[in-house]
Amino acid sequence: MSIELPPVIAQYFAADKTSDPKAISACFTQDAVVVDEGNSYAGLDAIRQWMANASTQYSYTVEPFALSEEGERAVITSHLVGNFPGSPVDLRYFFVLRGDKIAELEIVP
Repeated sequence: MSIELPPVIAQYFAADKTSDPKAISACFTQDAVVVDEGNSYAGLDAIRQWMANASTQYSYTVEPFALSEEGERAVITSHLVGNFPGSPVDLRYFFVLRGDKIAELEIVP
C-alpha cells in the first residue's frame, strides 16, 4: 500500500534507507528529541550519533504502510525487516512537526 506522507516525514524515511546520519539529522529542528528503545536523544549531534550507531549495528529495511493522527502527532506504522532481535516487526513512529522539520520522534513497537 502506498501512503502520502508529509514532506519532511517522507524525507526522513528516504534518508533512513541510505543510513546517512547527516541526511537523517537534516530532517530535525536544532532542539529536536528522539525516543527509541527507551533512550532519549536531544539535539542534532545526539540524533546523528543515534542514527550512526543504529546503521552500524543493524541492517534493515523499513516500509511505512499506515498514517493516522493522534492529537498533534502524525503516527506512521512501518514494517521493519533486518538482522535485529525480533525481526520482522511493525513499529509506530510518532512525529511532532514544527514548521517543515521534525521536533519530536518517538518509536515504539
